Amino acid sequence: MTVESTAARKPRRSSGTKRAAGAASARKTAAATAQPHDAEPQLVQLLTPEGERVEVGNHPEVAEFAAFVADVTTEDLRGLYRDMVLTRRFDGEATALQRQGELGLWASLLGQEAAQIGSGRALRDDDYVFPTYREHGVAWCRGVDPTNLLGMFRGVNHGGWDPNGNNFHLYTIVIGSQTLHATGYAMGVAKDGADSAVIAYFGDGASSQGDVMEAFNFSAVYNSPVVFFCQNNQWAISEPTERQMRVPLYQRAQGFGFPGIRVDGNDVLACLAVTRWALDRARRGEGPALIEAFTYRMGAHTTSDDPTKYRADEETAAWEAKDPILRLKAHLLASGGADEAFFEELEAESEALGKRVREVVRAMPDPDTMAIFENVYADGHALVDEERAQFAAYLASFEAEEGH
Repeated sequence: MTVESTAARKPRRSSGTKRAAGAASARKTAAATAQPHDAEPQLVQLLTPEGERVEVGNHPEVAEFAAFVADVTTEDLRGLYRDMVLTRRFDGEATALQRQGELGLWASLLGQEAAQIGSGRALRDDDYVFPTYREHGVAWCRGVDPTNLLGMFRGVNHGGWDPNGNNFHLYTIVIGSQTLHATGYAMGVAKDGADSAVIAYFGDGASSQGDVMEAFNFSAVYNSPVVFFCQNNQWAISEPTERQMRVPLYQRAQGFGFPGIRVDGNDVLACLAVTRWALDRARRGEGPALIEAFTYRMGAHTTSDDPTKYRADEETAAWEAKDPILRLKAHLLASGGADEAFFEELEAESEALGKRVREVVRAMPDPDTMAIFENVYADGHALVDEERAQFAAYLASFEAEEGH
């Protein structure tokens, strides 16, 4: 499948008149997205693969969502570009560290930077995020130190950051379960009377899980302020989307009674706009929405996977031509939004980030071996105490053997 042309860095609370003016019109477009399964899926795109801004006058469906990024400045675009470049550099360093034996596993986001940075920058500080295990770009937007993401993959901790410090939950390995956690949290937000929103990330493969369907149903019935953000990267490990579903993924939302939108997941500006739209309607009490970010996983599912076994080189090459970073760079150069000095400075910053990641990971201390028995229960427990003693004796037996 290919993405055809159909037509920031300020994530704080806003009620700009331009954005508000387009809200009602965008809701009308979203409600009209249900189509027969053989119809061409709608796609929200504001920046073409060539880096050209879509002429909104010729595409009213795009103009409606463009209102949600009318406040994005050239400086904001440079910020989005910086986010994507540094996120990709961090991701590349993590992949290299795994190949060198410093990490046990790594799940790369290569190719999905626009979907994550665009949606991540749409969030307010008081919104709450439930990620999977690939949302390194969203973590970056939430202010989580990238080196903190690596502890779990190195096997030295169970997460590495305080979820309440950045309203960014720990990574979830169980496929799809975080959508239920997000729905329950959003139900609590609504009962508390807060005007914040919740966002849950998952992939196209996870959309086949029963947990996701249950989350859709509960969120719709209870009108929960949650946004379901699916990064459709075309492959659930080695299973292509056409083997997973008969209709475009975003249309599934209609069966549960809330709107679904397909956005060009390689267009950071469109991802920002659509996510702002969905979060705004959730905060107004209009319930959940499903965003399908139509993108591509340019690397392996994880470092234990070999995509050359099941993907054609031609397919990968076609999507590389739609690279989200190159797309925005082309736009910045063509519009005069950035010069070579900007890109050189960013390259130096990227090198510094890579160096810091390597140094921090290799200096991570091994965890206390006995720590696995801590915090299992709030109070003491006889069985845990017994297991602790047995394990301590087991470890001591090795020390005794070495002494001889």
